[in-house]
Amino acid sequence: MIIKNSSGTVIFDGNDLQGANLSGANLTGANLYVANLRGANLRGADLACANLHDVDLVCVNLSNATLAIANLRRANLRDANLYGADLTGANLRGANLFGANLRGANLRWTNLCDANLYGADLTGANLRGANLIGANLYGANLRWTNLCDANLYGANLHGADLYGANLHGADLFGANLTDADLTGADLTDADLTGADLTDADLTGVIGYTKLPEPNQMVEPRPTPSTT
Repeated sequence: MIIKNSSGTVIFDGNDLQGANLSGANLTGANLYVANLRGANLRGADLACANLHDVDLVCVNLSNATLAIANLRRANLRDANLYGADLTGANLRGANLFGANLRGANLRWTNLCDANLYGADLTGANLRGANLIGANLYGANLRWTNLCDANLYGANLHGADLYGANLHGADLFGANLTDADLTGADLTDADLTGADLTDADLTGVIGYTKLPEPNQMVEPRPTPSTT
């Protein structure tokens, strides 16, 4: 694998990129399927349309990087720094984002179906229209996050911090919101059918007045497409 900087100079030739300094590198459309990127510095790098399928990105610095439409399916991004990164339209289905820093990241229309976001920090992130079907957001920080029109069907939001979050039009059918903090959240036109809101903090919730009764019987709904 040969990687060049924006001026065409070769900065890496090989497959082991563990701990490599690729800050600001132009990797648009690169195939990194077999590369080892654990602990690498990719701050501000351009990885738009890149193939990072199944790649080990543990503790990688991708702050302010461009990953629009990139393939990160089943990638391991545990404890990665994605602060301010652009992941618009990226495929993160089944990805591991345990403890990742996604503060201020752009995740519009991103596929996060079945992704593990346990304890991730998504403060102020833009997840408008994102696919989060079956995603694990246990204990995640979603304060002031934009989840307008996001699909959270069956998602696990147990103990999540959704203070001031925008959930306008979001699909929360069957979602687990036990112990979640929804203080000041906007739930206008959100679908909370069958959602579990046991011990959730609903102080100052906007746009939703009729909450589902605990343990109510709900007619099953076909699982939406996860593609």
